[in-house]
Amino acid sequence: MTTPPQASPGTAVPAVVDPRTVRLASIALITGGFAIGVTEFVTMGLLPQIADGVGVSIPTAGHTISAYALGVVIGVPLIATAGARLPRRALLLALMAVFAVGNTLAALAPGYGTLMAARFLAGLPHGAFFGLASLVAVSLAPPGRKGRAVGTIMLGIPIAMIVGVPTATWVGQAVGWRTAYWTVAVLGVLTVLLIRAWVPITPADPDQSWRRELRAFTSVQVWLTLAVGAIGFGGMFAMYNDL
Repeated sequence: MTTPPQASPGTAVPAVVDPRTVRLASIALITGGFAIGVTEFVTMGLLPQIADGVGVSIPTAGHTISAYALGVVIGVPLIATAGARLPRRALLLALMAVFAVGNTLAALAPGYGTLMAARFLAGLPHGAFFGLASLVAVSLAPPGRKGRAVGTIMLGIPIAMIVGVPTATWVGQAVGWRTAYWTVAVLGVLTVLLIRAWVPITPADPDQSWRRELRAFTSVQVWLTLAVGAIGFGGMFAMYNDL
């Protein structure tokens, strides 16, 4: 009985992927989602420390949350259209590199303006990473388990909410708010290394184009879905920020 071929980081995804490769690739993508989840929410618990650190009021420091959200909103359509034909693993590596740089700049920010710019930069890869990670997970999953594969790589967010954010908030309040961003930057670099080592090469889809990506916005269903997400998440973030 023959064993399925294993996809190494230097080869394209074969027709049948070894389960070990799938597990390792999932761990790499979950790590990235965990890092994104931590940096997305940890600012909310550190607003007094951040405000004091950059010399602004707490409400003004709250705009750093908005800056990150603005980066997410702009980054998703921009990267989806510009990177439609790029190899998925290469784009994942680039996104996490930008994420690591953005959080490093946030940790080093000497003032409010620099911190706002760094938070915007860190937010740019957010949505595109999860979209690409889902596509990679689907390409690696066996038939009948593609939905489960997407759910698995999304585990980074709930793990971050339950473990990562409270821990990073506690450390940031005890040691300094910059520590939280340094931690996330290190996680970003770790994710780059794990993706490079464990995620097989996934070729770009030659049928994709920026015109095809933008065509989705002609669908009423897409706009309704966006509206539901915007209202729901907008309310959630408003509540967390107020707390």
